[in-house]
Amino acid sequence: MPENPMKEIKIGKVVVNIGVGQSGQPLSNAMQILEKVTGQTPNQRAAKRSIRPWGIRQGEPMACAVTLRGETADEFLRKAFTAIRHRLNPRSFDKDGNFAFGIREHIDIPGTRYDPQMGIIGMDVAVTVERPGYRVSRRKRANSKVGTSHRVTPEEAREFVSKTYEVAMGLE
Repeated sequence: MPENPMKEIKIGKVVVNIGVGQSGQPLSNAMQILEKVTGQTPNQRAAKRSIRPWGIRQGEPMACAVTLRGETADEFLRKAFTAIRHRLNPRSFDKDGNFAFGIREHIDIPGTRYDPQMGIIGMDVAVTVERPGYRVSRRKRANSKVGTSHRVTPEEAREFVSKTYEVAMGLE
């Protein structure tokens, strides 16, 4: 634990996304799977623009996502790291220390059972890493920038993830 409590690193949020590419039954299956895995009701995400060759229309729902914070985010991350065998590519981290990874099959997550009617679906997990005080950039009144010395570096984020979640950094 650092001497300064404002330098402690924490998980801000975890966004779990499933993109199925079409509306209808595949999307409703993905929403049910995401609800079972995370314990929260997912919301639909719509196509930003039409792509005629693929049969996609603007505004058509084609993905679903859930945002997890606090204890639920921590609990889900522990399961998700088990699904990827506690290995993370060091290039998964961006310049602000945030990272993302994919889970190929939802049945790899502990406590999830295979349902033949649902099929097997993969998902993307995006994790935001921050320090106390990051709210100054998001608040409505008197918002300001987070200083460079207070931002999380990729090296600090890698160290935090490897210590907290026992994740090894290396190519998959």
